[in-house]
Amino acid sequence: MKLTTLCYIEQDNRYLMLHRIKKEHDVNHDKWIGVGGKFEADETPEECLLREVKEETGLTLLKYRCRGLLTFIAEGWESEYIFLYTATEFEGTLGECREGVLEWVEKDQIERLPIWEGDRIFLRLLSEDAGFFSLKLRYEKDTLVESVLNRF
Repeated sequence: MKLTTLCYIEQDNRYLMLHRIKKEHDVNHDKWIGVGGKFEADETPEECLLREVKEETGLTLLKYRCRGLLTFIAEGWESEYIFLYTATEFEGTLGECREGVLEWVEKDQIERLPIWEGDRIFLRLLSEDAGFFSLKLRYEKDTLVESVLNRF
């Protein structure tokens, strides 16, 4: 199991989204997702979050919170535990990302983008300001075949 972080940075009722189009062998190819990435040795989830957000966006997070834990299982790919965050305060200048194109997207427009079906579930939970949750998502190709939600 790979350990990763995923962050949805908020500003003016928009999320900063990453359109993953630059990496060739990418489970998220052509999908729109938040920003984040893989843990390095001995990192805490927060250290990984701050480093990955800075590397991918140029921004430094000032206020963020962990919203849930995702278990992402996709046929043909290594499974992941994803620490899901939102952030509401940051500083710095938005830069270019080597993995895709960054764009501020109105929250009510995200569902029109090519996103993972399971993302619709956790984005709804984020919009409802649900408490901490664990969500298992299992895919066969791009089809969501199992979702299990536990709220705490």
